[in-house]
Amino acid sequence: MSVEFGGKTVYGATIGIMMLETQFPRIHGDIANAYTWPFPVQYRIVRGATPDKVVRNNPLELVDDFIAAAKDLVASGCDGLTTNCGFLALIQDRVSDAVPVPVATSSLMQIPLVQQMLPRGKRVGVITISETNLSEAHLCAANAPLDTPIVGTDKGRAFTHGILDDQPSIDFADCRLDLLDAARALVTSHDNIGAIVLECTNMTPYARDIRKLTGLPVFSIYSFVRWFHQGLVPDRFELTLDDPTLNLTGRQSEL
Repeated sequence: MSVEFGGKTVYGATIGIMMLETQFPRIHGDIANAYTWPFPVQYRIVRGATPDKVVRNNPLELVDDFIAAAKDLVASGCDGLTTNCGFLALIQDRVSDAVPVPVATSSLMQIPLVQQMLPRGKRVGVITISETNLSEAHLCAANAPLDTPIVGTDKGRAFTHGILDDQPSIDFADCRLDLLDAARALVTSHDNIGAIVLECTNMTPYARDIRKLTGLPVFSIYSFVRWFHQGLVPDRFELTLDDPTLNLTGRQSEL
C-alpha cells in the first residue's frame, strides 16, 4: 500500500493564473478561457489591475496585489504560477521572491530559450499588443536582447483597442487580420527572423494562422505554460518487464 501525504487544499489543478480585471470576451485559446487548457487551472483576479494600468502605466504599482494573489494560489494548492499579461515581466523578480514555487509571469521569458534553438544569424521577433509601451525594461526583465525586433498591433482594426480599452464586445475576425498584418510587417521589415514569440496572452488563438502565413515557429503563453506544466506534472510512462525495446535480463530485482 502506498502512503499519501497532504498539505494542500486543492489537488489536481497545479497551475495558478493571476488575472487582470477585465470584461472583454475570452474565446477558446485565450488564457482566461478555461476550456483552452488540457489540464485544470486555478484563477485569481487581481482587482484594479486593468489592461490599461498594466500595459500603458506602471504595473509595479500593483505588485503587492499580485503577490497577495500569488500567495493565495499557492495556499490553494498551486505548484507553479503565471499571469495573463506579457508586460508583467516587470514584476517577475518581486513575485518569485515572495512565493515558494516557480513563477513564469510573461511569455517574453521564452525569448532566450527560443533564440538558442535558432540557426546562426536568425533572431526571435516579437508581436506585442503595444509596441509603444513595450520597453527595454520589459525585455531586460525577461532576459531578452534589448534589440529584439518588435512589431505591435497598435494601429490595427480591433485587437489593441478592444483589449486595452476593455471593450465588452470585440470583432475577432478583425483581430485575426491585425495579428496577420503584424506578422507580415515583422518578417518583411526584418529578413533574419527565425521564430516569433507572442507577447500578449490573448494572441494564442491566432498562432496557427501566423505559423501558416510566415512558415516560422510561433511561441505563445500557451506553449510556455504547457511546457511549464509538464515539468510540474510529468507524464507517466509504464515500464514493463516484457518491453521488447529494453534488455532487462538480470535487472528485474532492481525494478
